[in-house]
Amino acid sequence: MTDLIEVKTADLAGEALGWAVGIAEGLDLILAPPEYGNPWRVFARYQAMAIEHTKRYNPWENWALGGPLIDRVDPEERRVPKVLGGGRGAEVWIELDNGDARAGYGSGDTRLIAASRAYVAAKIGSTVQVPKELTA
Repeated sequence: MTDLIEVKTADLAGEALGWAVGIAEGLDLILAPPEYGNPWRVFARYQAMAIEHTKRYNPWENWALGGPLIDRVDPEERRVPKVLGGGRGAEVWIELDNGDARAGYGSGDTRLIAASRAYVAAKIGSTVQVPKELTA
């Protein structure tokens, strides 16, 4: 495993944001090293009864991954995503095991970035551990 560094949730971007969302989701994540001109990338390993496959995990830019996350967190779209001012902002409420709730807030250039940051903030907190390779 690679070394982890602490990053503010509000500063997460790109692959580091994908890593943090995957950790919040409890996914089995894999780092793919740079090749063919690509930087470090995050993949999720999915396992079923007879198959195993890895797939790129980029919920901050792929609506097929980020959209269902938004729908699951707030299916009636009361909270996520909200447009605040000139940019995008999101608020996510997570129900905790003891019945309490915790809020997470995020902003970004797109709704998916804002929702991803808010989700990580609600599930993990204002800072998160990510592989140092993803912050370079």
